[in-house]
Amino acid sequence: MSSGDAPAATVEGSGLWARAFARLYDPLLWVGERAGMGARRRDLLGRARGRTVELGSGTGLNLDYYPDGLDELILTEPEAAMRARLTRRLHNSRRRARVLDAPAERLPFADETVDTVVSTLVLCTVDDPDPVLREIERVLHPRGRLLFLEHVRSRSPRLAYWQDRLAGPWRRFAEGCHCNRATLELIRGRGLDVEDVQETSWRGMPPIVRPLTMGVATKAAAGQS
Repeated sequence: MSSGDAPAATVEGSGLWARAFARLYDPLLWVGERAGMGARRRDLLGRARGRTVELGSGTGLNLDYYPDGLDELILTEPEAAMRARLTRRLHNSRRRARVLDAPAERLPFADETVDTVVSTLVLCTVDDPDPVLREIERVLHPRGRLLFLEHVRSRSPRLAYWQDRLAGPWRRFAEGCHCNRATLELIRGRGLDVEDVQETSWRGMPPIVRPLTMGVATKAAAGQS
């Protein structure tokens, strides 16, 4: 769909807390966005080129930061309540994009047909990141890139301890988010070539989700693993 032709979206299929969390999502992130996360999104997404697919687009906080001139922008979001808010935000924007109901583990694209995959605060939330990373590798063009911005397991033993202790209740509160996931190591473990990695802090947010990593990953050259 385009920003000028968005059908009415529904939250059918979402549970009570999923609907409440979708309503609370933007207000919960408001301080963090203004304390630096918005600038990081702008820096990362400005590198998107060609046919671009965003995983788990949520309420659409990335929309304003994509460059003009993309060949195509596709926003995937499997959660109905989030997708309804994403659709409304797209309808009210000048951005042309399509919204798809698709999980990151099963992307409806042919092999090597995507130039840019975007993952912001997504790999922490999926049940198992390995199938997601396999899908990213599958759909990416050989010269394509994964742009990622994720909160990760802390390098501080003290904070990592509290991430482990609070992982269960946080996962229930934040709709599946694993605050102690070592996402950068998982990306590297898939054999992706990672470059321009920046480690920083998500100011204005709870300590267990403050450690951030941001960067670009590409497929390893043929013959490498």
